Amino acid sequence: MELFASDLHNVGIPPPPTPTDFSHHHRPSIFHTSFFWGTHAQVLFSCWPGHNKTMYGVALVLVFSLSVIVECLYHWEFVKPGPNRIGLGLFKTGIHTIRAGLSYLVMLAVMSFNGGIFLAAVLGHALGFLLFASRLFTKFRMNSS
Repeated sequence: MELFASDLHNVGIPPPPTPTDFSHHHRPSIFHTSFFWGTHAQVLFSCWPGHNKTMYGVALVLVFSLSVIVECLYHWEFVKPGPNRIGLGLFKTGIHTIRAGLSYLVMLAVMSFNGGIFLAAVLGHALGFLLFASRLFTKFRMNSS
């Protein structure tokens, strides 16, 4: 008896289970794999904000605010170097850890592929950079020569 490559899938390997073999039920998912526009989304938590337009607005404000806070934590010097280097190092490590965690939350929110959430994150980062890194609101000293 001669075996061909097309026959190898039947040799000693059980067939894949059929959909009727599964005993659990799947809820309908609202997960998207490409960008979409609309208020029916799932952001950060299952079924949130769902169909509720008010909660979608809360999600937009949350992602926008998190993006501004991330930029604040990235660009703002909270303490000046001093004699206690260990305390300063621990404090900066804590700030860095919080910033990294918030950055990942923003990234996960954007992975909902909702266009409004994406724009809220980008605009939040833009405003945060404008406020904390662009030096637009600092007073410049003119050198008088």
